Parts: sequence; structure tokens; C-alpha cells
Amino acid sequence: MNILLTGGAGFIGRWVAKRLLDEGHAVWILDDLSNGREANIEEFRGHAGFKGFIQGSILDEQLLDGLFTAHAFDICYHLGASINVQDSIDDPRTTFNNDTVGTFYVMEQARKHQVKVVFMSTCMVYDRCTDETGITESHPIKPASPYAGSKIAAENMVLSYYYAYGLPTVVIRPFNTYGPFQKTGGEGGVVAIFIKNKLAGKDLNIYGEGTQTRDLLYVEDCARFVVEAGFSDAVNGKIVNAGLGRDISVNELAKLIAGDEARIKHVEHIHPQSEIQKLLCNSAKAKQLLGWEPQVSLEEGIARTERWIMSTDLI
Repeated sequence: MNILLTGGAGFIGRWVAKRLLDEGHAVWILDDLSNGREANIEEFRGHAGFKGFIQGSILDEQLLDGLFTAHAFDICYHLGASINVQDSIDDPRTTFNNDTVGTFYVMEQARKHQVKVVFMSTCMVYDRCTDETGITESHPIKPASPYAGSKIAAENMVLSYYYAYGLPTVVIRPFNTYGPFQKTGGEGGVVAIFIKNKLAGKDLNIYGEGTQTRDLLYVEDCARFVVEAGFSDAVNGKIVNAGLGRDISVNELAKLIAGDEARIKHVEHIHPQSEIQKLLCNSAKAKQLLGWEPQVSLEEGIARTERWIMSTDLI
């Protein structure tokens, strides 16, 4: 199939691109490199299915129109977005434009050319988990940050195209994803940052008390979920979660990674108003509709990520 992947030079996008290419599809990547890195996709340049990298913005309607008109896409995996909660609090305009307005421009091209859209949302749209059965897709939402609010707005728009125009769309909500190629700096994920600091002999700083929990999904499991959502009609018009189904407190995660509690420090929270105290995913719908289940345990995923960070010049 011919596939457009927005945000394909980003962390998760890179793994989605790899899976699509491994499966034999033709892939075009659109990314403005505001968060992604061209180095993430360098290895794909010689691949027969890699049709090109376009550095550009989803806010450029003329660019989108040219791409959709020229290439007869079958699916658009729309991962391109501003993804940082703190940035959205400091600068809500950029996040709203990228995550909501940009998604509208993508949807208009998809409607015009009858292209299925897989929209990457986030677990950050949910209110806190209240029990051990986990968060299902019908769990209450709570836009605790402009990032979450922008994603909720975009979700509703994406689903409206299914109901109003019969366009095949699906909203996917992966939980906190980690693994190789994730940034290890300030805007990276907690696992990558903790591992980098451990290897560099630095303290592991935790925002707040560290009792907040996360459901951590290994990136290759996430990419498999994203790709399969595009090739299944069973999820059209639906919202679908993906997570490990196990949560861990940030304190326990730090101990698991560092192995030395003396290295763990607590610092003042930078956005306590947008913290979600408990995140635990219920992926029963993904299993039922896609036959998807996570395959990589947290311990194995952390080990793979640490090996990757050690093999790079990131420390």
C-alpha cells in the first residue's frame, strides 16, 4: 500500500516506518523536525519501499494537497504533533495549531482523496485510574493540559469524519511509550532520562513525591499496534487503547533502573496541575478487535533501551 506517515522522523514514528517498510509497503514521511530527527530515519534511505522524506509542516495546506494528489495514499498514519505537556502549558497556541488545526488540514485531504486516517492520540486525555481493572476507552476524560485538550478536540474531529462522511478513521491512545530512539534529554521520556542519568553517574530526579504511576509500553509493541489499526476495518470509527496492563510508580521505576536508592532525588513538580496520579491501561478492546497484546515486559524493555543508549553517543 501507499502510506503517508506524518511525524515519521519522531520516536514512535521511526518504529512505525520500520514496521511498514518491513511489511513491504511504500512509505512517504512528512515531518517538520520540530521534535523528530532526520537521523532517526537515515537507515531507511536505501530501502526500496522508502519513497521519500519531506521536511514540512502539516499546517502547510498547499504541501499537503500536493502530496495527497500526487501519491494516491491508501492510509495516512497521522503522528505529527506537539507532544510535550509543559510546552503546551507555556505556549498553548503552538500545541493547538499543530495538534488540532494541523489535524483538520490532514482530515480535509483525507476526505478529498478517500484515505483512511489513523490518528495518534494519547493516554494523557484520561482522568486518573480509580481501580486495578485499568482505564478502558469509556473512562472519563479530563483535559488537564492544553496538550490533552488539543488532542481531545482533534479526536472528536477525526471521528466526526467517520460519522459525517463515512471516512474510515480510528483514534488510538497508546499509553506511555519508551524504548530505543527516544530522546534522553528534557523532552524525552522518563525511562530514557533515568537510564541516561544512571549511566552518566548522575542523580535520578523525580518530580513531586514519585507516587504517580505509569503504564509503560515498549515502542515496538506500540508500533505494531499503530500499524495494525490501519489495516483493520474492525476499529473504524472507534477509539482504542494500548498499554502493558501493568503500572509502576515513578519511585519504583527509578529503583528498578538505578538499583541504588541513594541516587534518587525528589524535586519540585513543574506542572503538578497536569499530573495524572494513576495511569493503568486496559487493552481488552485492542485484543478483541485487533488480536493485539504487548509482547515485551517492562524489565526486558528497559534492558533493550539501556543497551541502545550505551551503543550511542548519548551519554
